[in-house]
Amino acid sequence: MKGFDTNLRLQASPRLLNGFLPKRLSNLNFRSSSSSSSSAMLKLFSSSASRVHHLTPAIRAGPRSVDSPLFKALSQLTGLNRRSTSLGHRVFFCSDSASDAEAAAAAEAEAKVAESDAEGSDSKSSSEIVPTNPRPEDCLTVLALPVPHRPLFPGFYMPIYVKDPKVLAALQESRRRQAPYAGAFLLKDAPSTDSSSSTADTEKNINELKGKDLLERLHEVGTLAQISSIQGDQVILVGHRRLRITEMVSEEPLTVKVDHLKDKPFDMDDDVIKATSFEVISTLRDVLKTSSLWRDHVQTYTQHIGDFTYPRLADFGAAICGANRHQTQEVLEELDVHKRLRLTLELMKKEMEISKIQETIAKAIEEKISGEQRRYLLNEQLKAIKKELGVETDDKSALSGKFKERIEPNKEKIPAHILQVIEEELTKLQLLEASSSEFNVTRNYLDWLTILPWGNYSDENFDVVRAQQILDEDHYGLSDVKERILEFIAVGRLRGTSQGKIICLSGPPGVGKTSIGRSIARALNRKFFRFSVGGLGDVAEIKGHRRTYVGAMPGKMVQCLKSVGTANPLVLIDEIDKLGKGHAGDPASALLELLDPEQNANFLDHYLDVTIDLSKVLFVCTANVIDMIPNPLLDRMEVISIAGYITDEKVHIARDYLEKNARGDCGIKPEQVDVSDAALLSLIENYCREAGVRNLQKQIEKIYRKIALKLVREGAVPEEPAVATDVEEAEIVAKLDVESSEKEKNSVSAAKESKEEAQTKKIAVEKVMIDESNLADYVGKPVFHAEKIYEPTPVGVVMGLAWTSMGGSTLYIETTVVEEGEGKGGLNITGQLGDVMKESTQIAHTVARKILLEKEPENLFFSNSKLHLHVPAGATPKDGPSAGCTMITSLLSLAMDKPVKEDLAMTGEVTLTGRILPIGGVKEKTIAARRSQVKTIIFPEANRRDFEELAENVKEGLDVHFVDDYGKIFELAFGFGTQQE
Repeated sequence: MKGFDTNLRLQASPRLLNGFLPKRLSNLNFRSSSSSSSSAMLKLFSSSASRVHHLTPAIRAGPRSVDSPLFKALSQLTGLNRRSTSLGHRVFFCSDSASDAEAAAAAEAEAKVAESDAEGSDSKSSSEIVPTNPRPEDCLTVLALPVPHRPLFPGFYMPIYVKDPKVLAALQESRRRQAPYAGAFLLKDAPSTDSSSSTADTEKNINELKGKDLLERLHEVGTLAQISSIQGDQVILVGHRRLRITEMVSEEPLTVKVDHLKDKPFDMDDDVIKATSFEVISTLRDVLKTSSLWRDHVQTYTQHIGDFTYPRLADFGAAICGANRHQTQEVLEELDVHKRLRLTLELMKKEMEISKIQETIAKAIEEKISGEQRRYLLNEQLKAIKKELGVETDDKSALSGKFKERIEPNKEKIPAHILQVIEEELTKLQLLEASSSEFNVTRNYLDWLTILPWGNYSDENFDVVRAQQILDEDHYGLSDVKERILEFIAVGRLRGTSQGKIICLSGPPGVGKTSIGRSIARALNRKFFRFSVGGLGDVAEIKGHRRTYVGAMPGKMVQCLKSVGTANPLVLIDEIDKLGKGHAGDPASALLELLDPEQNANFLDHYLDVTIDLSKVLFVCTANVIDMIPNPLLDRMEVISIAGYITDEKVHIARDYLEKNARGDCGIKPEQVDVSDAALLSLIENYCREAGVRNLQKQIEKIYRKIALKLVREGAVPEEPAVATDVEEAEIVAKLDVESSEKEKNSVSAAKESKEEAQTKKIAVEKVMIDESNLADYVGKPVFHAEKIYEPTPVGVVMGLAWTSMGGSTLYIETTVVEEGEGKGGLNITGQLGDVMKESTQIAHTVARKILLEKEPENLFFSNSKLHLHVPAGATPKDGPSAGCTMITSLLSLAMDKPVKEDLAMTGEVTLTGRILPIGGVKEKTIAARRSQVKTIIFPEANRRDFEELAENVKEGLDVHFVDDYGKIFELAFGFGTQQE
């Protein structure tokens, strides 16, 4: 850059066309000159008659070539080596602030030549730039045009829209007067301008500004702009030089006086300026490699500017970068060339970083898209190759082949109407496009149709002895259920085939209803499937959805058949008494078809829309209270009641089943613990009185967990040797064993001593004993206390028997005198009694007065005594008619002042005539009486058969009397000398 000078002239290229340069200059360079820095620099702008927004140069140059390295670098960056043949350009000249008289004369000569070349033109466009008589530096008063977004730099175009008719007329008048100049000034931000406001709103605000308001919003420093063309309200400006507003001349249109600004003097040979300019060029080179948009800027600029100087280089960099309006305005206002170059360099560096980020994003997206396209193309090619070789068919053919393979083995067993539907759907599948939604619906439908086990039945077990063994292995007791299953097997053996049945097991929680279903399936050698309908409120769960719905699926029974793979499984429908009812229908009504032996042979699922034979399926339902089951549904089921277990049965279950499972789950050996029978009996009586054994199982597991913790703390569990998991660990363990063996040889005596200590420590851990004395240490304080709270029974107190959903229980009827006096007879009742039980107390009071009148006519107790009858416990709701005989006995005991027989309990409903009606829950009430050490029980005569069906271990040791009239109860309760039945 030595000898670099700004006063450079454009020289002619060796290839000229009619004395004019082509549009794109390819041989422009900077040439060093020895002339002074004040010599003129000419700039040439031209406008083509056919293009509005671009000026193309028509520069007549001398024979010398420009060989400046700065411009050569820019020429190489832009690739300006192409030539065009644009002719007939009108030319005007504008000189910078350093021009002199010789430059002006040369400009006038060139203008005359350009005019003579354009005289043959037939028409002239309004966008042509006419020759100007006044020089730019003579324009001291100009129209002030607001620029909304970015400042206009010298040498660049800018289209603006002028909405004010007065301003537009003034601009057109200036062009006619051969003075096409105006001032372009950047608009300042409004005090309350929102950064998110649209461009239309900004232009609207500009058009509303007039006079002084507009002047206050303009920056002082702007650009003298030549009016290149006017088309409608669009005005194209070309920047020339910097201006500063000094004062306002007129308001409408806004006209101001200006001063022409000159760059501050600078040293052309300053190394700092040279280095800064080289860095600008280097950054420009990097940016032009990444952005084609910038390359177009360079090409356009080099066509319309006569030379590249340091100030022009700074203006060019600031003008084409994407900096905001404030930063570019700062560059425009800076007159120090070095500072201007520094500001431009900063803006270009930022633009370079943005370009790199943009390139990275574009590259990543391009790689992703190209990778997906490449993968798709390769997959399509692979499919075509496989299809050509016969290795693989297309998707539809492969699906059809898969479905046909499924049905081929059992094609003879599949019903004809099912095969017809499958064939129709396969034909339909071939006609559909794989991308259509109907294709997916048809494919899923065929998938379900072909995967169901049509006519595939499992081989059943008709061996009664083996089935009995399997049922006894899993459950103790439940003789009714086991007997019914053995009957089912026996019938199937005699017929040679079995039919489906619907069995309902009802009973309190924890008695084994659900677990017995799995044992039945194992005994019958059938597949087992369980689903719960508790809280179910959607019919589609049973009957399936219509295929027209998105995400439609078959019902539970079709899913069951797919899961088990056979057409005769055992299906356990759990919690059938807890069915819900919602807006989607009544599931209980939907189950009527499923659980009807006459209808389920042609069960229709909404999704499959073909009938399915479920007549071979054995349905086992479970319920806690059958009263909650709708009557039409209950009528279709065979109900087997499972009452609660008595104490003896619970002891056997705990010893043979629960204790073994808990011990195995906790990793305890049988010789490490001993639970006595007394401990189990105490656990059942004081902690687990409910009808089932679920709570008993939890308590036994709790005991064994505490035993396991105790054994670990006492060191009874030997340390297991490390087990190698792979080859490397095995080698390491082998090396350690070798090393340890060598050490053991050296210390045999020490090993013997440690072994003896370990044996002594192991022997020191005694066997854990669980008995009634330390049971509370493992399970806490007793939950239940003795139900028999009176010993002996006082006057006015009688024990009754009650049924609950958890089993049976005993309760006392207590009666006492509140007040005595002539004519004060009455009865108060407490104990949270229901309406039925309240009516029973009134009946009992009436019958007791009648019997007392018969037995002791002179006794006026009921007429002269106000009585209070209470049934503990007060927090427990009670209802039912079966306590009638107990209440009569309690009232008579108080009236005669005579206690009832010891260890006596009774139950039965009483009429006004003294007849005893039957009750329910005989087994549960008998179990409750045995639990309370009752020896004598009174039942209605109508319940004799129910009692005789009980197991012998339940009836053992009980003195049971069956009565049909209260007179017999009176004799049993108060006539101690009467012979018992």
